[in-house]
Amino acid sequence: MAGAIALGGVFLIGTLWYSLVEGWSWEDAAYMTVITLATVGYGETHPLGSRGRLFTIALILLGVVNIGYIVNRFTEAIIQGYFQQGIRLQQQRRLMESLTEHYIICGFSRTGRQIAKEFRAEGVPFVVIDSDMESVQRAQTEGYTAFQGDATLDDTLLKVGIERAICIVAALPSDAENLYIVLSAKTLNSGIRVIARASTEEALQKLRRGGADEVISPYITGGKRMAAAALRPQVLDFVDGILTGADRQLYMEEFLLDPAFCPFVGQSLQKARLRSQSGALVLAIRRADGALIGGPTGDTVLMSGDRLIGMGTAEQLRSLNQILGPINSKKLRRPKNS
Repeated sequence: MAGAIALGGVFLIGTLWYSLVEGWSWEDAAYMTVITLATVGYGETHPLGSRGRLFTIALILLGVVNIGYIVNRFTEAIIQGYFQQGIRLQQQRRLMESLTEHYIICGFSRTGRQIAKEFRAEGVPFVVIDSDMESVQRAQTEGYTAFQGDATLDDTLLKVGIERAICIVAALPSDAENLYIVLSAKTLNSGIRVIARASTEEALQKLRRGGADEVISPYITGGKRMAAAALRPQVLDFVDGILTGADRQLYMEEFLLDPAFCPFVGQSLQKARLRSQSGALVLAIRRADGALIGGPTGDTVLMSGDRLIGMGTAEQLRSLNQILGPINSKKLRRPKNS
């Protein structure tokens, strides 16, 4: 910008000189100034004396300096932009390669933003994918790791490390695109957990048939929550307080019993004394075959592949995790502000 202004000033000075001092017409003065600054080698428009030639020499030098400055800055901007873009891509590639046991959010619409907010409150590593550059920039502004690309393509999912991820959330507005994501994710990583968004009942069924582990319809879920808020407001407040939010005191967590690490497989809850050792409450047990035992008693036997659903403070759940041994489906996380 400064170089262009300086060049314009030189052009104005040259035109005024040839017009006012040499007595040329404005057209001839402007033409002489242009061919002088451009150093094209044309002859003089009108004969010049010694004074005019000295001024023309100075004008040529000023023009060469200014044009050289403009070209230099322009070239520098192009080169810096190219290398900076390359550096950004390299940094992004290294970041994606470093992700492991992470979550992937496909789509940064209102649903995706809320999911990202909850993930950040939980302190889990995750990456956002969106094809819209503005959405990606917004996610990055909010401090999230984001990648621009089409989440329905295998190449995009591979770039965000889907083979190392433990869960992917298909939260795009289109049911068809979410189905593509489900199929691609299960193909690239058969063990990944897939959560999908559905707009209609028909899409909900198709996504489940496509391999989604859980399918959530915002309209159905929203209707159920509104009904619960009307009928059982205190229960809903309590459940919300232990499921979401960064300032909660009680948490719920699930634990997978691995016989290779858990010493309590085959024992009853009474004998395992999980409550007395950790302080955490075992609310339910999901058997490996899908059967759910709500409110298990002391006689309930712990079996291989069981998923224990526990409730307690962060420290109580962490203590329960240590008692049960390493879990291979997910790791217990400490909320950032707990």
